[in-house]
Amino acid sequence: MTGSVPILFNLFRHLLPARTGLLFFAYTCICAASIYLAYAFRFEFYVEEPWRSLRFENITWIVPLKLLLLFGFGQFGGLLSYFRLPDLYRVFGAMGTGGFILVAIWYMADGRELPPRSIIAGDFILSFSMICGFRVLLRVLRERSRVAGDAGAKRSRRTAIIGAGDVGATIVADLLSRSGFGLRPVVFLDDDRRKWKKHIHGISVVDSPDNLAAASRKFGFEEVIIAMPSASTRRIREIIDSANAIGIKAEIVPSLSELTTGKVRADRVRPVEIEDLLGRDPVPLESENIRRMLVGRRVLVTGAGGSIGAELCRQIAFHEPSRLLLLEQSEFHLFRVESALRMDGYESIVLPLVADVLDADRIRAIFRTHRPEIIFHAAAHKHVHMMERQPGEAIKNNTGGTVRLADLAVEAGVDRFVFISTDKAINPTNVMGASKRLAEVYLQAKDGESAGKTRFMAVRFGNVLGSSGSVVPIFREQIARGGPVTVTHPEVTRYFMTIPEAVGLVLQSASQGEGGEIFVLDMGRPVKIVDLARQMIELSGFRPGVDIEIAFIGLRPGEKLYEELQHLAETLQPTRHASVMRFVCEPRDLLDVGSFIDGLLSGIDGSDPNYIMSELKRFLPEYTPSGGGLKAGKE
Repeated sequence: MTGSVPILFNLFRHLLPARTGLLFFAYTCICAASIYLAYAFRFEFYVEEPWRSLRFENITWIVPLKLLLLFGFGQFGGLLSYFRLPDLYRVFGAMGTGGFILVAIWYMADGRELPPRSIIAGDFILSFSMICGFRVLLRVLRERSRVAGDAGAKRSRRTAIIGAGDVGATIVADLLSRSGFGLRPVVFLDDDRRKWKKHIHGISVVDSPDNLAAASRKFGFEEVIIAMPSASTRRIREIIDSANAIGIKAEIVPSLSELTTGKVRADRVRPVEIEDLLGRDPVPLESENIRRMLVGRRVLVTGAGGSIGAELCRQIAFHEPSRLLLLEQSEFHLFRVESALRMDGYESIVLPLVADVLDADRIRAIFRTHRPEIIFHAAAHKHVHMMERQPGEAIKNNTGGTVRLADLAVEAGVDRFVFISTDKAINPTNVMGASKRLAEVYLQAKDGESAGKTRFMAVRFGNVLGSSGSVVPIFREQIARGGPVTVTHPEVTRYFMTIPEAVGLVLQSASQGEGGEIFVLDMGRPVKIVDLARQMIELSGFRPGVDIEIAFIGLRPGEKLYEELQHLAETLQPTRHASVMRFVCEPRDLLDVGSFIDGLLSGIDGSDPNYIMSELKRFLPEYTPSGGGLKAGKE
């Protein structure tokens, strides 16, 4: 058995790079010392022959065996001074496997020329403890040297952690080991009284966040980190208001939805954003029903590079479709969403397709080649003011594109067709909303004709926080320029939801749709845009009306003071999900709807905008064109 020693050591020399020589030497010394000491402890530090000779013989083959196991468990590939629970488990696995092999050999050889079982057990305990101790020592030295290096380079700000749970503990551990961040945790605040007067990583849990001002005076912290990803929006807003009142900067960890979907890590602290204050408490979705709908299916998303389309792709990929087809007209946006999905590990199922939904031949070829079973149609022109000036483009893309896609979906035998609509389609006052409403009317009529072969449904939701062209990024740009922040009217209100929430609604609705429905989420209470502007100014560290002015510029063409929830002709019905409503109405005749759309699209590029609006008004009585630069003449 001793003849195998040179072979094993030569194997290690070739397998391991030179930079791991120190680690190889250290592990060799530790493994040899653990066997030596195990014999010494067993015989009370007086080892007689033949055990003394046998000890050295066993060291020559047991040490290479342990090194081979440490290599197999990945302990030569990591950095020496990084040691956490996963490394501890791997060291335990390597040494435990070595002990098991020695015991197995002992029984097969009937104990001849092998260590006694008590020495095997002692060797396991010693080698495991000594390797872990060695790695922990290196980590301590690294952290102390980092602290010494950072001292004086950057003054650490005293920081309170709001939330003494797992996420808060992770944040504190990270800050204590990385003083270069410039933050020094000094205290925990938590709503759970049972945690008060306890310690986490040496930091005390002292009080409730409700007593933030008193705690600040007592402990002198200059900043707070909100580590409560599952807290309600209302609770987060209360803490932010308390911090602002005493002039303390607040940061926050990602939301629970971002953490559970793998979008970000728990230790990624970021500034508080308006989404944290306006986003509502997460609506629980029937994830198993959504998964059953998507797993193993071929799914196509149009407009995959947009705000909603990209989030749709990410959430759909999480539910393991067999193929995820990303259809997008913009090459740049398609590249961006494809790269993000590949980085998240979905490379094997993602297929990017540059295409325009108006190109019927290209779409037909895609359907014939890839045979999608479910379509989420998010491609659209959505900017109200731009479409108001060129209504023909809104009709061509939002209505004409949807009609072509729906017809080809039936032709290709698609199972479900989910249309992304908007609350602006409800009693619309702008062309963008009217074009979406006209598409809804066509899909409801088409669903009646398809007799369940292809199920058509639409999903309406309000303004999406942070989407391209929405009010939030516009306000951010205006604040960055020093103002003013422009608001159309002091009383204008809108419903808001986050992008993940909107997409969750789309998937939830698709999973329970039977065909012909229009779904909408319980969108909660509307928000005054002027209040939104004030909160964003305050979050940026300025004072509304003092540092940054708010200017009212008047409603623009196509805008309402408030958004409505349903048409008068629609009937509200419950669904399986308490937060999802289902609107149904009598579908119009498909021939009439199709003939009108064909006539409207015919020669639309040369049509007068006022004529397009008047035709829409004639077919959609609920559409009331706004004033402004364009008048709905030619009635």
